Amino acid sequence: MNNDERTIIQRGLIPLWLIVFCAFLIWSGIKPHDYFTWFLEVAPALIGLVILGATYKKFRFTDMAYWLMLIHAIILMIGGHYTYAKVPLFDWLKDAYDLSRNHYDKIGHFAQGFIPAIIAREILIRKSPLNRGKWLFFMVVSICLAMSAFYEFIEWWVAVATGTATEAFLGTQGYVWDTQSDMFLAFLGAIIALVLFGKIHDKSLLRRE
Repeated sequence: MNNDERTIIQRGLIPLWLIVFCAFLIWSGIKPHDYFTWFLEVAPALIGLVILGATYKKFRFTDMAYWLMLIHAIILMIGGHYTYAKVPLFDWLKDAYDLSRNHYDKIGHFAQGFIPAIIAREILIRKSPLNRGKWLFFMVVSICLAMSAFYEFIEWWVAVATGTATEAFLGTQGYVWDTQSDMFLAFLGAIIALVLFGKIHDKSLLRRE
């Protein structure tokens, strides 16, 4: 596939990507649990959209990376609408299987490692001297773990600064090891993404070249 054909295909995918993003954003913003928590939860998706728009001409990701980003944004929007502790499907699972808590937030934190792993991998492969191998694997996992830890910092700072919607935003649900388990799931998500989808991502990168 030459560059012109690839550009035409990607231009066709962009409107679909934006339609799905905006549809979920609008749905998420209609009568959410509370608007302050909603804003806090969807803000990363909105910031990401701005960054993607600003850098699109200089750095275009693979289609695989863009669709994974969209999935991550949708996870954030669902969490913003209901709050992570009250997503209905996971409330049903909690009741049906006698679980101790609503585990939707764990899906979000797993994705927080899984999806950024592919994004970081793509940036490092295309923009750094790192070759595919152990050091690339190590750097990507380290980046994802650092991002997860920094997000926990943000949750802490926002909760302390505002003093409102703390429980809804943090989503700890009384679990004393919530922060540590969140970071571990991001760590696990990054490793699984690299192990299971590294070769698929390589093929996606080849199609882009």
